[in-house]
Amino acid sequence: MRIAVALFEGAEELAWAGPWEVLAAWARNWPDDNVEVFTVADTREPVTCAKGLRALADTTWDEAGHVDVLVYPGGRGTRAQLGDERIHTRLRELAAGGTLMTSVCTGSLVFADSGLLDGRPATTHWGSLDLLAELGDVAVRPDERFVDDGEVVTAAGVSAGIDMALHLVSRLHSAERAREVRRYIQYDPDPPV
Repeated sequence: MRIAVALFEGAEELAWAGPWEVLAAWARNWPDDNVEVFTVADTREPVTCAKGLRALADTTWDEAGHVDVLVYPGGRGTRAQLGDERIHTRLRELAAGGTLMTSVCTGSLVFADSGLLDGRPATTHWGSLDLLAELGDVAVRPDERFVDDGEVVTAAGVSAGIDMALHLVSRLHSAERAREVRRYIQYDPDPPV
């Protein structure tokens, strides 16, 4: 199973690094599950994320090959992607090819703008719920950490991507494996404040 985590200018760090941590921990610690996790971007040049972290993608979209699961993060960089037909075409082609499309935070805005959320329930960062509703025929779920609608899974803001990624491990393998991964990364969703 090949899982691609998208990177782009202005991507919110935790919106991609949180799912990356979960999914890469799964891939590395349970190699017999045959999971490959990699980052992908338009270029191999450094990408500057929302808070200034610079990251290098493992591969480019042109070189990536088949993708079974796509994790698409949010962040301020998603606003520049709205209306970008090149990105819309890429996402539609992935979805049409059977890729499980997942988004974190405002990544769902790009999915909605591409038409991938029409007639579906979805969520996003609390500050962008109204915009999500404006971008298509989306049944917005404001109180959900993540929404799994079969071919598309959306997560609420930033840290909700960790929960979504653990859900993906459960969905794609087993609840037991998801609990093992959660224990390994010592993720305790009970915040201190």
